[in-house]
Amino acid sequence: MSELYEQDYARWLFENAALLRAGRLEGLDAENIAEELEDMGRSEGRTVRSHFRVLITHLLKWEYQADQRSSGWRGSIYNARRTIERRLRESPSLRRRLQEFIADVYPDGVFNAANETGLPESTFPERCPYSIDELLSTDFWPDAD
Repeated sequence: MSELYEQDYARWLFENAALLRAGRLEGLDAENIAEELEDMGRSEGRTVRSHFRVLITHLLKWEYQADQRSSGWRGSIYNARRTIERRLRESPSLRRRLQEFIADVYPDGVFNAANETGLPESTFPERCPYSIDELLSTDFWPDAD
């Protein structure tokens, strides 16, 4: 079964699923299944991290370039928040890692905001100025008019 994993991933998935359903645990490719499950967990974290990157980028742009605010930024902020909330409902254990995710992607958000606005990176705070609650709240808009 291990060889099949390398040769035909889709077939490997279906065959292992069939073995599980049939209760034939001795035939499972346990090592590769464990790796796949761990990768799925990491993927959920990567997805949340990616949406925080977009959210932070657009919130910084919203705050620091108020005269350029657009419905596109508003939509991007709203959609990132909603997607993060959906992922957290599906995987609530990720909530305990939000501060880590935010700290990890904040420098990327600063770089992206600086790159997209033309403002120097030094314009933006060194650490994320938004709390987790603010980041996730559809009612929070920095320096909203």
